[in-house]
Amino acid sequence: MSKIAVYPGSFDPITTGHLDIIERISHVFDHVIVLVADADDKKYLFTADERAAFLKKAVKENPKVEVDVFKGLTVEYMRRRKANVIVRGLRAVADFEYEGTLASMNRRLAPEVETFMVFSRPEYYFISSRGVKEVARNGGDLKGLVPDFVINELNLRLRG
Repeated sequence: MSKIAVYPGSFDPITTGHLDIIERISHVFDHVIVLVADADDKKYLFTADERAAFLKKAVKENPKVEVDVFKGLTVEYMRRRKANVIVRGLRAVADFEYEGTLASMNRRLAPEVETFMVFSRPEYYFISSRGVKEVARNGGDLKGLVPDFVINELNLRLRG
């Protein structure tokens, strides 16, 4: 049985921390699907299609990684794709509490799906999409926080 992992998130925008987790889990699982959330109740800087395009460009050299967009419960997507593992990234203790609650809810909804939590490497521990957007809004240096091609997109969107 093929081990398919789904790494869901908003990725608004993708960061070097996200890319590090994607690369690392692609060495553990047979296939990785990076699932871009498209939730109606969230306000995103970039559309789901734009975020998916950034991801596709960033992971194009890794044949084990696929990018998809989904609106709805992640566990429903998992069932449709016959995936068995959700991967979530952790940066801080606060992430652990939130992710633990989410994992418990997913376990309740889909007992056949496991959640793996992957800790950020120390050099990426402080990077968040929210922080990246704040740096971009204020004209800070984004080098090393996001892929280079995303820097221009952020500057265009946030600073015109």
